[in-house]
Amino acid sequence: MATEDKTLSATTVPATSSRVDRAFGTTAGAIVETSAGRTTIADGVVAKVAGIAAREVRGVYALGGGGARALGALRSVVNADDLTQGVRVEVGETQAAADITIVVEYPVPVHEVAANVRAAVSAAITSLVGLEVVEVNVDVNDVHLPSDDNTTVEESRVS
Repeated sequence: MATEDKTLSATTVPATSSRVDRAFGTTAGAIVETSAGRTTIADGVVAKVAGIAAREVRGVYALGGGGARALGALRSVVNADDLTQGVRVEVGETQAAADITIVVEYPVPVHEVAANVRAAVSAAITSLVGLEVVEVNVDVNDVHLPSDDNTTVEESRVS
């Protein structure tokens, strides 16, 4: 008697799976239609809301990886802050998912900061944009030490 192989091959899963309820072929972001008209919410709007919410959490020093923060410092000098730095979102018709990269202030507990960022981003997207948040992934990229801010040069005690 021959046995049938019940394992799934890697080719049965689509290469571009979405975490949200995106209609086939749409890239416009969230679209809300009512009897009064249609509202389209761009992905950048959701990213900006998520970035602002994450920055407001106690213990978050900055958003983004090292390169993004360096570029952000240059933008800050010319008053062109990027509120979506360190934020990537996927927006569907009624759902959103977010990936947030943060730097945590020492000695705030990292797991608490991550949980608070997750809650704040989810609440902000739900209340301000009206989308169901299916997931918020938090990537802790670095820990900021208070001594990193100390830029004074100390004189050597020996010559």
